Amino acid sequence: MRERRWAPDGPLDVGLALQPHRRGGGDPAWRRTADGAVWRTSRTPAGPCTLRVSVAGGEVLGQAWGPGADWALETLPALLGAEDDPSGFRVRHEVLADVVRRHPGLRIGRTGRVMEALVPAVLEQKVVGQEAWRAWRGLLHRYGEPAPGPAPEGMRVIPEPAVWRQIPSWHWHRVGAEAVRARTIATAAWHADKLEAARTTQELDRLLRALPGVGVWTSAEVRQRAFGDPDAVSVGDFHLAKLVGYALTGEKTDDPGMLRLLEPYEGHRHRATVLVWLSGRRPPARGPRMPARDYRAF
Repeated sequence: MRERRWAPDGPLDVGLALQPHRRGGGDPAWRRTADGAVWRTSRTPAGPCTLRVSVAGGEVLGQAWGPGADWALETLPALLGAEDDPSGFRVRHEVLADVVRRHPGLRIGRTGRVMEALVPAVLEQKVVGQEAWRAWRGLLHRYGEPAPGPAPEGMRVIPEPAVWRQIPSWHWHRVGAEAVRARTIATAAWHADKLEAARTTQELDRLLRALPGVGVWTSAEVRQRAFGDPDAVSVGDFHLAKLVGYALTGEKTDDPGMLRLLEPYEGHRHRATVLVWLSGRRPPARGPRMPARDYRAF
């Protein structure tokens, strides 16, 4: 076991910083235990690791196990948003100003790991979360490695790129992922080294969108998590435009309308949408919800 203590230079909400990496209830790569600690697995450049993050006395305590333990602790501050710079962010709407006051510890962190953000993002394309998270759990339980160290029971480490390329079509079907998403993940796995070597969010965006099956939404979702991009807007999200429109104007809008509303936040548009989510303002629910499909029955 390796250990590191880190004192952030200002307010920090560890839970908010790590929450974007959780993929639904029962995520095999993310757990919060009864003591408030967050456990997370990762496949680092040095190998798999398990990271436990807790807070005590104003300091963050990171404990890590596995070949990637040293790498995980070295990058712990970045994961928790130490490199996030909100200095250019200016609140233009009172509803967001209220969220900023209530959540002074909000920071956008970065994992530096592309594939572990890309695979679940592709699984979430054009489906409800329940369907995508079921597939994510099934794939990690079948093909992931057991988490190093004393991790909570059932935790797994995302497979290596070579494993994603070799998953048979019938098992994609069994976990509920159809051929299009399976093919997108397998293709990305062939280019994993190039994706992981990207140095800027602009370079990563270009590489991602050159892959068949990866568009604006998927690229943004990956760059938010892997690079902590505060401006990567998830254009094409089923809910986001409606939420932004309702929170900022009281009326739902579409993607072009959302981008117009976010223009004053250029450079921090993703940060603004995070604040919208935290505001809790939601348009009244009308009509049936999008159903969860089950490809396993096809």
